[in-house]
Amino acid sequence: MSEEQIIAKGREVIKIEGNAVLGLEKSIDDSFVKAVKIILSSKGRVVFTGMGKSGLIARKIVATMNSTGTAAIFMHPTDALHGDLGMVRKDDVVIMISKSGNTEELLNLIPMFKRIDVKIIGMLGVRDSKLGRECDVCLNVSVEQEACPHDLVPTASTTASLAMGDALAIALLEMRGFTPEDFALLHPAGSLGKRLSLRIEEIMIKGKDVPVVNEETPLKDTIYEITSKRLGTTCVVDDNGLLTGIITDGDLRRLLEKTLDLKDLKASDVMTVNPKTIKPDLLASFALQEMEKYNITSLIVIDDFGIPVGIVHLHDLVKLGLQRR
Repeated sequence: MSEEQIIAKGREVIKIEGNAVLGLEKSIDDSFVKAVKIILSSKGRVVFTGMGKSGLIARKIVATMNSTGTAAIFMHPTDALHGDLGMVRKDDVVIMISKSGNTEELLNLIPMFKRIDVKIIGMLGVRDSKLGRECDVCLNVSVEQEACPHDLVPTASTTASLAMGDALAIALLEMRGFTPEDFALLHPAGSLGKRLSLRIEEIMIKGKDVPVVNEETPLKDTIYEITSKRLGTTCVVDDNGLLTGIITDGDLRRLLEKTLDLKDLKASDVMTVNPKTIKPDLLASFALQEMEKYNITSLIVIDDFGIPVGIVHLHDLVKLGLQRR
């Protein structure tokens, strides 16, 4: 194949699979509503099962549902017939995925599911099939053609099943009122979970590590405070400990461009008043947004009285992976 033919083939596959997904829109009908309601009303889990590539798709949908508030597990059809059927309970809902609707391993499970009296939802490429006639609800995931040139290898059909599974998961998410905070509880690791859950008080520099000087502190001692705390900045407070300003490395450089006579200067002569601040109970991701908005590298954390209790530095937020990717 020439390079042009390779590109053409790749585009053809994307087009076929894209059309397969778009064609599913008409399949979102009363059966879809019934499937969502069955899952919502159940007190158990959603048990997915499927053979071969349908099984692999089922595993992915399980992962999506678990991460969006719907408890789900995967059960291999063959293993189910050799003991794993014990994981299915009366309150569960079973979703069977099959392109043909006649998968023998799944058909063998039907009598067992009927005996347990669980609801069965089929995601089938052929609704009028043996499995389709046994299911309580049947979701149509049929496709006009596979991307495989011989119309054999499951490609468009597995993509369609995956999209239908995502549609179910997101519909359930909406019905449950699943919030970003709920998502964060299920994703404590990773940048997304941290952005949704990590608060400023958990990651801010605090205590003796926070650089603070009084307004009357000589500039020489102020520079030492900035240097020793290694944050490139210091808070400036009045005699009551209330924040009145901030001094940064940049302020000092700009001062030196104007004069080298620093001996009579004090912190209040150099500080920038009304510095940007933040409260400790806000999300750490909000601090990053504020820094990006004002093009600054640190924020002073103050309590309800205006007393500095910490500092959040841009480098620390980046290290935590809070930046959007």
